[in-house]
Amino acid sequence: MTTSTPTRVRVPAQVYLLASVIFCLGTSEFMIAGILEPISADLQVGIPQAGLLITGFAVGMIVGAPAMALLTLKLPRRATMIITIIAFSALHILAALSPSYSILMVTRVLAAIACGGFWAVAAVHTTRIAPAEVHGRALSSLVGGLTVSNLVGVPLGTWLGTQYGWRATFWAVAIVTALAAVLIAATTRTSPDERSESSLHLPTLIREEIQAFKGPRIWLALATTALFQASVFAAFSYFSPLLTQVAGISHSLVPGVLAAFGIGAFIGVVVGGRFADKNIFGNIIGSLIALAISLFALWLVAGNGWAAIVMIVLVGASGFSIAGALNARVFQIATRAPTLAASVNTSAFNVGNAIGPALGAAVIALGWGFTAPVVVAIVLALAALGVVAIAIRIERKRVLRGTVSAPVDADRSPVDTSGGAD
Repeated sequence: MTTSTPTRVRVPAQVYLLASVIFCLGTSEFMIAGILEPISADLQVGIPQAGLLITGFAVGMIVGAPAMALLTLKLPRRATMIITIIAFSALHILAALSPSYSILMVTRVLAAIACGGFWAVAAVHTTRIAPAEVHGRALSSLVGGLTVSNLVGVPLGTWLGTQYGWRATFWAVAIVTALAAVLIAATTRTSPDERSESSLHLPTLIREEIQAFKGPRIWLALATTALFQASVFAAFSYFSPLLTQVAGISHSLVPGVLAAFGIGAFIGVVVGGRFADKNIFGNIIGSLIALAISLFALWLVAGNGWAAIVMIVLVGASGFSIAGALNARVFQIATRAPTLAASVNTSAFNVGNAIGPALGAAVIALGWGFTAPVVVAIVLALAALGVVAIAIRIERKRVLRGTVSAPVDADRSPVDTSGGAD
């Protein structure tokens, strides 16, 4: 008698190709920090003004992701991804040729809009080609591309910029993303759900996309995303002065510590994605609690160099273990028309990117020291937990009303089969 071995469900290989594109996009988003001085010297602007290029990209992502989602609703996802990648590549060529700061700023904002458009559509495409059992892992793989960009892409871009000039970094991103567009064109196929969606009129598509925003569930999910991201970046943005001026670490060791943070984040993304497939809310709650505890431990041992380094790595691992679940939660709510919801979730991440560092800067300006942003991060993580508690309460009420097909309990999160909002 033979026993059949259960088939292991895997993340489709194409998801990793999309993650490699995310790697390129993430490298572009964060590489400016490493080449501020060459840009400042070449374009004859101050360092703070050059730093606004980072802000410009964040604003482009916040506004551009939802705008691109609506503009491309009738386009096949394959076409949208190819168009946005080509536009992203072309804008980096223009940036490399920019004769002035103002033109460079325009290219950064427009590139961010293209980036936001790709992010949202790639996330939707991932949920359509990946089996439901591995949605968390698949979406975590996309975020993993962003994490690896901080580990590899940004340092490599910084090296190129310092060795061959900042324009070389933009040329490199343009070439790699152009190659990615070719690979996406060669490997991506239209999924069956797209064929049914393409028959709908644009006003109908837009109504279905907006439907998910009519109840509190999606807004609670977006608030969780923004608060989590703000928590991580309120602390992360000031790790360098925390390490050198509080923990007594040498300036030369800071890049290595930040790389270790990135390794922790990558591990968190991989592990968290597996937990998200089993229990989305459990993953979100566990990650936020672990993040708050890690931040609190960092605040306690901030004056001890090696202990601070260990806690920073744990902050990276615990914080980013939530990434796949946050994305999966949005698709759980907006099952039938997820593109706009996914794009707004991308915007929520960037809202957190903007709010967190600003709050950290505010408490430092008040003279509370470089450990104060860590306290801000703890408060934001606890606030995110409070939002999740409200979301769970709403889900349980939906179960009691019989509007979802699976109960909310300790083992499994509910899966919304209605595709709409309350």
